[in-house]
Amino acid sequence: MTHGPTSTVLNRRSFVLGTAAVGSGLALGFDLQLGGPAAARAADLPPEVNAWVVIKPDDTVVVRIARSEMGQGTLTGLAQLVAEELECDWSKVTTEYPTPGQSIARKRVWGDFSTGGSRGVRASHDYVRKGGAAARMMLIQAAANEWAVPAAECAAMNSVITHTPSGRTVTFGKVADAAGKLEPPKDVPLKDPKDWKIAGKPLRRLDTVEKVNGKMIYGADVTMPGMMNAAIKDCPVFGGKLKSFDESKITGMKGVKKVVRVGDTAVAVVADTWWRAKTALEALPIVWDEGPNANVSSASIAKWLEEGLDPAQPAFTANKNGDVKAAIAGAAKKVEAVYAYPYQNHATMEPMNAVALYTADKCEVWTGTQNGEAVFAAVVEASGLPSDKCEVYKIMPGGGFGRRGMTDYVRQAVAIAKQMPGVPVKLMWTREEDMLHGRYHPITQSKLVGAFDADNNLIGLHVRISGQSILASVRPEGMQNGMDPVVFQGLNTSGEAAIGYTVPNLLVDHSMRNPHVPPGFWRGVNVNQNAIYLECFMDELAHSVGQDPVEFRRKLMAKHPKHLAVLNAVADKIGWTTPAPKGVFRGICQHMGFGSYVAAATEISVTDGNKIKIHRIVAATDPGYAVNPWQIDRQIAGSFVYGLSALFYGECTVKGGRIEQENFDTYESMTLREMPKVESILMPSGGFWGGVGEPTICVAAPAVLNAFFAATGKRIRSVPLKKHDITFA
Repeated sequence: MTHGPTSTVLNRRSFVLGTAAVGSGLALGFDLQLGGPAAARAADLPPEVNAWVVIKPDDTVVVRIARSEMGQGTLTGLAQLVAEELECDWSKVTTEYPTPGQSIARKRVWGDFSTGGSRGVRASHDYVRKGGAAARMMLIQAAANEWAVPAAECAAMNSVITHTPSGRTVTFGKVADAAGKLEPPKDVPLKDPKDWKIAGKPLRRLDTVEKVNGKMIYGADVTMPGMMNAAIKDCPVFGGKLKSFDESKITGMKGVKKVVRVGDTAVAVVADTWWRAKTALEALPIVWDEGPNANVSSASIAKWLEEGLDPAQPAFTANKNGDVKAAIAGAAKKVEAVYAYPYQNHATMEPMNAVALYTADKCEVWTGTQNGEAVFAAVVEASGLPSDKCEVYKIMPGGGFGRRGMTDYVRQAVAIAKQMPGVPVKLMWTREEDMLHGRYHPITQSKLVGAFDADNNLIGLHVRISGQSILASVRPEGMQNGMDPVVFQGLNTSGEAAIGYTVPNLLVDHSMRNPHVPPGFWRGVNVNQNAIYLECFMDELAHSVGQDPVEFRRKLMAKHPKHLAVLNAVADKIGWTTPAPKGVFRGICQHMGFGSYVAAATEISVTDGNKIKIHRIVAATDPGYAVNPWQIDRQIAGSFVYGLSALFYGECTVKGGRIEQENFDTYESMTLREMPKVESILMPSGGFWGGVGEPTICVAAPAVLNAFFAATGKRIRSVPLKKHDITFA
C-alpha cells in the first residue's frame, strides 16, 4: 500500500498470518503512535487533532473508539477516559468507529480492535488516556503559538483554553486545525485517578437514546441500493459436508436470483427479499454427507470426558504445590465429588449477519463484530484481494457475548458476494442456523478430592478437569506446550484469574478431550464452570467437617486479601452471622476473573422441594478502578441475568452429531418475573485495572447452588437445573 511518501508493504498472506491471534479476544502488544504518521493520513478523513480526537469548529468532540460496543458500556467508558485527559465539555462529546483498514494503513494507530475478555477498558485505558492528554497538550500549544506565549502559562478546562496571566480564552474548535498540524508530544503524563472529574463518575451512556428511540442501526438494519438478501444452510453435523442440492426445484420461485454453494459445507439462496430467500431455501432439496460425527451424542461425549477424570489419565498441570497424592493417601478424612458443565449457546438476540460488496478491485463488508481486525483479515483472505483493496465498517451488533469475535459468517457473506460481483448482498442467518452453528461454551467435567488431617484442617486438594479446550480450536498458537492456559481460569497460582485459597498440597490439572462440537469464548468463559466446581466443593468441604462455609474459607484466605475483602463484604451485607428470615436460606461464594475480584451471597426459599425463589443477591466487585459506577452496577445485574439463565435453563445437547436446541422454545432465558433483586457493592481498591462485563457471571450459580443445599440438603453437581426438574418458583 502506498499513502503519499510513506510506503508500507503488506500482502494478503502476511496480514492474515499477522492477525491470526486477533480473533481470540486476547490482548496483543503494540507500540502505539498517538498521532499516527501524518503523511499516511487519508485525504478524505475529517480534520483531527490526533487519531483519537476530532474537534469540529462548533466544539463538538468526536472520540474515536476502536473497541466494540455491545451493551457493556465500553464506548462510553473509553470516551470518558479520553475526555477526562482532554479536559473537554462532556455534553459535546460523541463517538465514531475508525475502520480497521484505516488503522492498518496508519500502522495500527488505534491498536487492538478486539473486544472480549472484559478487556475493552482495562487493556486500552493507558493509550486512550494518552491520546486525550496528547490532544489537550497540542491544543494548548496551538493556542500558545497564536498568542505568542509559553504553553506553560495556559490551561484547558471544559473545551476552553485560558492564558492564565492575561485571561485570554479560545475554544478548542478555534485551534483544532492548527493543533492537528503539530508534532505529537513524546512525554504524555496522565492524571492521578483521584483527580478525575469525568472518568470515575456515574454518567449516562452515549448510546442509550438512539437504542431507545429506534435510531440505532444494527447489522440487520443495513440497506443499500440494489441490495440482495441471502439465507444459508450449513451442514447441521459439525465436520459434515454438502453433498448435493437440486436448484431446479426453486429457480422459478418469486424473487429468487441465485443458488450458490458456499465452501464445502453450505448452500445459500439469494433473493430480492430475505423472506423469499429463506422460503426458497426451506424448499430446496439438500443432501448432506454427515460423516462419522453423525454417531456422536451427549451420552458418548459424557462417557469420554468421564474417562478423563481418572487420575491415571495423562493431564496438563497448571497449579501445583506440595504432594497431593501423599496428602490424600494419608488423610484422616477424604471428600470426593464430580461436577459437570454443558455446552451453551451465546444466543444473541440478533442472529449472525453481514453485508458484503465484492468487485475485482474492492471488497467491503458492513457487520456487527467484536473484532474489526479479525473480520478485516477474514475479508482479505476470503476475497483474495490485497489488504489495501478491502475494508470493514463496524455496525452496532445486537449482542456479542463472545460469539461475534468469530468470523465464520463474514467469510460466508464474502463467498456469496464473490458469486454476485458488483451487487451488495446481505447474509442473515435464521435463528435455527444461529443455534445449530454456534461456537459453544466448552463442555467439561471435574473431579475434586479434598483431604483433611485429624484436626479437620484442609491439607490437600486435587482438581481434575476433563474436557474441551477453546484455544485448541480457535487459537492453537496460544497453546503452551500443548496446554490450554485458558482452561484454568480462576484456578491459577497468580495473574488475572487466580485461585483465592492457600492449600498446603494442591494440584489442578486438565485431561484435554475435544469433541467435534466447536467451542468458543462464551461470556465469562471458563471461570463460569470453574467457580461452580471450586466454590460448591468448598461448601461441601466445609459442611463435611461441620464448619461454617464463610469461616472455613476465611482460614484459607489469609494470603489473598482482595479475595477475602469481597467475600467479607457480601457476608456482611447479607447478614451472614444473623439468622435468615424463616424459610429463607443463604449461599455464598467468591472467585476471581478478568483481573477483578468478585463475590456473591444470596437468599432463597424452596417450595415443594424443587421451586426456587431468589429473594436477593448481594454482589461485590473490586475492579481496581471504576470508570463509570452506574455502568458497572448495570453490568453486575446483567451478569446475573446471564449466569442465572445458564444455571436454570442453559444446555445444548447433541444427538446424531448435531445440536438439538434450535430456537428459544428449547433454549430458554430467564424472565423479568424470575429476576431477583441485585444489590451491588462496588469497592475499587486501586492499583490495577480489572474487567466488569464478565467476572460476576461466575458467582451467580454457586451462590444459588450452595443456598439450595442449605435449604434442602441436596447437592446439585450438574446444570442446568431444569434437567433435575428444578425451576423458578
